[in-house]
Amino acid sequence: MAESVLVRCPVCRREHHYAAPVYPCGCGAPIALPLLATASATQVRHRTWAGSWISVRCPACGRVDEWPQPELGCGCGTTLRVPVARAGTSAREGATTRPPAAAPPATPPAAPPAAPVARPPFRPVTIRTAHDAKNAAAQYLRWLGFEGVRVAERTPASGVDVRGARVIAHVDPSTTPTGVREVETLWLTGLNDSVEAVCFALAGYAPEARARAEALALPLFVLDLTGTPSAINETAQHLLRTPR
Repeated sequence: MAESVLVRCPVCRREHHYAAPVYPCGCGAPIALPLLATASATQVRHRTWAGSWISVRCPACGRVDEWPQPELGCGCGTTLRVPVARAGTSAREGATTRPPAAAPPATPPAAPPAAPVARPPFRPVTIRTAHDAKNAAAQYLRWLGFEGVRVAERTPASGVDVRGARVIAHVDPSTTPTGVREVETLWLTGLNDSVEAVCFALAGYAPEARARAEALALPLFVLDLTGTPSAINETAQHLLRTPR
């Protein structure tokens, strides 16, 4: 079973419990990425494909393979990179001594969330290319219950990379945060087509884009390299809670 660590966002100081995904080695043994519990998570500002993978040694056969660097989407819109012990090091190496962080400001208790919709386990699509990111978003929309979801071969001027009978989606596979123009264009296209509009991004969202999405009630998701989306605003959470 993967170890769970406490991850603090350096921007808003929120704390999250995070368990690294478990991958299958070629020998058949499960590989849980060794998280550095005492090291700080870092904000992902710019992403490179080479820097988004990490070498980990299988404890059963000793084989070294590359796996996606663990990442976590914070509710404030920040994408966090969770530190991992690389092959040949232990999970305790590289830890830094740091003063205790100030406690986050108290927030009023949130209303209890609605009961989750019963769905089968989600099977993500590992992202190595921009087209993989589109396929991962399409797979997720199908899992949410949208029908007739297909991926566009080329991104049109509207920015719609994925389209279904009742949904459209823009998928930003770039290494910079998605901007407000993409958010507004997607929302307007969904409004004109009378369908649900959903946005996916690999590098998160610029603050003004997130604020605009909140005003327009546009669901925002952040994709990690395993192909698993994380809902980062309330509209996206509502999308998850809505049966189809």
